[in-house]
Amino acid sequence: MEGTKHWTLPVNGINMHVAEKGDGPVVLFVHGFPELWYSWRHQIDSLAARGYRAVAPDLRGYGDSEAPPSPSAYTILHLVGDLVALIEALGQDQVFVVGHDWGANVAWWLCMLRPDKVKALVNMSVPFTPRNPHRRTVDSLRATFGDGHYICRFQEHGAIEEEFAQIGTTRVITKFLTYRKPAALIVPKEKGFEGSLETPITLPSWLSQEDISYFASKFEKSGFSGPLNYYRCLDLNWELTSPWTGVQIMVPVKFIVGDLDLTYHTPGVQDYLHKGGFNKMVPFLQEVVVMEGVGHFINQERPQEISNHIYDFIKKF
Repeated sequence: MEGTKHWTLPVNGINMHVAEKGDGPVVLFVHGFPELWYSWRHQIDSLAARGYRAVAPDLRGYGDSEAPPSPSAYTILHLVGDLVALIEALGQDQVFVVGHDWGANVAWWLCMLRPDKVKALVNMSVPFTPRNPHRRTVDSLRATFGDGHYICRFQEHGAIEEEFAQIGTTRVITKFLTYRKPAALIVPKEKGFEGSLETPITLPSWLSQEDISYFASKFEKSGFSGPLNYYRCLDLNWELTSPWTGVQIMVPVKFIVGDLDLTYHTPGVQDYLHKGGFNKMVPFLQEVVVMEGVGHFINQERPQEISNHIYDFIKKF
């Protein structure tokens, strides 16, 4: 990626690696699991070429950013705190924010806790859903999908890391990035992640072996525990965010999802997105885009279309 600068800076008690390119208003890209700043490679080039300063960090626990050892160091308050500190380190009062997957969740909570820092938000794959005051997050997932749901399996400290080590980092990354079933990822304990997806794995046209190798090299170095701790903090997040129960997202928003994305086929999500529930919680929602024939890793699968969607939205502000 010619012209992309890489640097590390202290934010919120950790050292964070950041990739950036271009000059102009800042667009902050927030990646998901199991990804890196590199997931935004196409958008970084595209937005930089259109007069923006594209900034994409490795989130805490990922890639070349620091990975605190304690699982409780990965709460949503830590993650939002990292972004607020990054925005200030960039010398900005406000930025445009673009999120995907876990990055979308962090971006929603950045808008919830510090709306003053966000000019406008483009989020992908994971819609904002209000906190259920009556049931913890992982309990809700178990009730809907059973103990074999991948997020429920991720709660097992050490066990999943060991399972991933047996499979091999390259294969784990490849399995996740190529998952395209429009249904929840269910991995019964007796079956394991190795048998959860069909083999052999053929890479789609939008994902090269070079891409896989880059992701795998960074996960080989930093491991999976940091990223898995995001999931292990879900119930702790549920406790910590109790004061914000029922609070709305009060920034301009565009939401994009693929019609083959497993998140779009979570029970109740399509009704929530299209029948008023989402608008109620996100009153400045301006557009919901459902892209046909697209899976979960939408910004990599349809890079130019996603770059255009981002640009068409943020240029209004």
